[in-house]
Amino acid sequence: MSKVPLFAVAVILCCSSTLTFAQDGYFSNWFARVDKTKDEQPHWVTPLATTTPRLEEEYRYDQLWQENAKGITTNNYDGGKGLELIPFEKVEVIFNVPPYLMHNDPKVRDGFGDVAFLVKYRLFSENEEHGNYILTAFLGWSLPTGDHKNGAPHAVITPTIAYGKGLGNFDLQGTFGIGLPVADTDIVGRTYVWNNAFQYRVLRKFWPEVELNSTFFQDGKNDGQKQNFVTPGLIMGRFRLWRRVGFTIGGGYQIATTHFHTTNHNAILSIRFPF
Repeated sequence: MSKVPLFAVAVILCCSSTLTFAQDGYFSNWFARVDKTKDEQPHWVTPLATTTPRLEEEYRYDQLWQENAKGITTNNYDGGKGLELIPFEKVEVIFNVPPYLMHNDPKVRDGFGDVAFLVKYRLFSENEEHGNYILTAFLGWSLPTGDHKNGAPHAVITPTIAYGKGLGNFDLQGTFGIGLPVADTDIVGRTYVWNNAFQYRVLRKFWPEVELNSTFFQDGKNDGQKQNFVTPGLIMGRFRLWRRVGFTIGGGYQIATTHFHTTNHNAILSIRFPF
C-alpha cells in the first residue's frame, strides 16, 4: 500500500476517534449542561397557555376541551405539546407531537393537527439571587400535516420574543409573536399573539395564576378581528418522582372576554415530567 492511502486511512481513523470522544463527552455532560443552564435563570413554573421564556427539559402533555359559541365541544388530545430538550447552553428545542382533534359535531371530521417545532435562544437572564429576570427569542414553525382540515393549509413561521421578571414570590412571564404563513397570506391570514401570565408562589409548590391571552388577526377570514381570553389557573409542582424526574400538574379555564372569539370557553389540563 502506498503512503498516500496509508496517510488517508490514518487521518480518517484520527477524525473518527476524535468525533467519538467528542460525542461521548457531549452526552456524558448532558445533564451537567442542563443544570448549569437552569441555574442561570429564574426557577418559576411554566404557565398553562403562555410559553415560558425559561429553558426547560421535560415531556409535556396537555388536554383541552374547547367550546365554541354554539356550545359544541372539541376534545384536543395533547394540545400540540411534546418533548423539550436543552442540547446546548442557552438553547432549547421543542418537538411538538401533532394533536388529535375529536369534534362533537357530525359535520366535522376528526383527525390529527399539524406537526410543529420551536427553538429558543436565551438572550440574557439572572436567577433569583442576581436580578430575577429573563429575555428569550423563539423561532417556531409548523408543517401542514393535519388531515381532514384539522390544520393550516400552509406552513407557518412564528418569530417570538419572550420576557419575564420576578419580584419575591410574584412573577410575570409573557410572549409576543407573529404567525407568518409561507403562502396565501391573504387567505390564511397573519396572527399577532400576545400572552401574559401573572403568578404567585404559595407554600413553595403551589402557583395560582391569571393569564391574558390575546390574538389580533390580519388578512384572512378574520381580518381586523381581535380576541382575548382571561385564564385563571393553578399549577402544582415540581414534585420529585425518581432521581431527576419530577412531576408537575396544572389546570385552568379560559374565558372569552371579547365579542369576537374562535372558541368561547376552554378547559386546560397540563401534565409535565421535567428531568
